[in-house]
Amino acid sequence: MAEQQVKAKKTIKKSFFEVKSGLTGTKMSLYGTSMEELNGRVIRLDLTRSLRGKSLELKLRVKHENNALVGEPISLALAGSFIRRMIRKGTDYIEDSFQVECRDGKAIIKPFMITRNKVSRGVRNSLRVETKKFLEGYSKARTGRELFGDIMSNKIQKELSLKLKKIYPLALCEIRVFEVNK
Repeated sequence: MAEQQVKAKKTIKKSFFEVKSGLTGTKMSLYGTSMEELNGRVIRLDLTRSLRGKSLELKLRVKHENNALVGEPISLALAGSFIRRMIRKGTDYIEDSFQVECRDGKAIIKPFMITRNKVSRGVRNSLRVETKKFLEGYSKARTGRELFGDIMSNKIQKELSLKLKKIYPLALCEIRVFEVNK
């Protein structure tokens, strides 16, 4: 009886399937039985080496389109160890969390800034308010995919830092978390 059950059970051969991502250009391979099985799987990519030491983690959701697997970006997150390494004694940090509208949906942005010295609560608040105003205006004109590319290329952070420099010069201006909610 046991031998008949073993013979009836078929083994399904697994193989590697290549996943393409338009954002990073890195080649990824997933191990599975079919492309349909891998549909919806989440991949985590560590972009530390490609971004010269900036510990950024990208999450991609795999979609099966036109007989190929494509990675759609879900979120970007800055590693906590990178943030702890950047904070020094005698400085203040400013963080915020809010939802913005993109052209193709909504996104959650969590900016993170470190001042060069200790500053008053009023200065920290004005930096926070100006950051929110800038990021809401910036994201309304762009899609989620464009925003992912701009954060990875440090374009948003550079523009934001130059704008906030007029209020108070910052030691670090980063987007800690960026998530797309469609």
